[in-house]
Amino acid sequence: MDILDKIIAYKREEVAVRKLLTPAGELKQSIYFERTCLSLKQNLLKENSTGIIAEFKRKSPSKGFINQHADVAQVTKDYTFYGASGLSILTDHHFFGGDTQDLVQARVNNIPILRKDFIIDPYQILATKAMGADVILLIAACLSVTEVKELAAYAKQTGLEVLLELHDENELLHICNDVDMVGINNRNLKTFRVDLNRSIQLSKLISASKIKIAESGIDNFQTVKRFKDAGYKGFLIGETFMKETNPGHAFKKFVTEIK
Repeated sequence: MDILDKIIAYKREEVAVRKLLTPAGELKQSIYFERTCLSLKQNLLKENSTGIIAEFKRKSPSKGFINQHADVAQVTKDYTFYGASGLSILTDHHFFGGDTQDLVQARVNNIPILRKDFIIDPYQILATKAMGADVILLIAACLSVTEVKELAAYAKQTGLEVLLELHDENELLHICNDVDMVGINNRNLKTFRVDLNRSIQLSKLISASKIKIAESGIDNFQTVKRFKDAGYKGFLIGETFMKETNPGHAFKKFVTEIK
């Protein structure tokens, strides 16, 4: 069993428990459930957009803690102030050290927020809306074509935008009408190896009607330029900033270099 299989097996148990603790009806009573979501898609298309979706992540299964004691409120405030096009918040606790309250704290920022987690059940989509997120992540590697279609449709009905994450050509069939953005993860979720050419190769096979986002392994402005030339509008970057003592300052420096 590889790491992705372990994560999904754990996630199924976690979701079952959360359904018992907080029924779907209670989620719909959240103060955030009826709010109109902000559009990450529109932000990425703005002429002056940095295109950066800045991520808050405490740890990863492959590297352990990256920044265990970072203050989510301060870091996301800095990301927003210095020009992020969106925020990505890890909410998985067991493997990534995140928490749903991290996203709730980040919600004070007037910027689109992606909930970064392993979504396998419609219940999680309701929970995503209830915690104040604007965008849901669906990972093709752990979902069937039918599951992506059903979950994406439900997310859209709930008012969320949908980012579908791909890793190879075999997953292109997962792209459907309700997917707003397609992300190419340069990191193999089974081995955690990074290959930047993955985004370049797959970009040619994705319809121009879908906004493309490059994910993982982006640590310098030359890589951002390379991906822009390949048609990417978004760049999901986390570890490059989070490994620094002051992630917000690291983000500011990165944006300055891009400009």
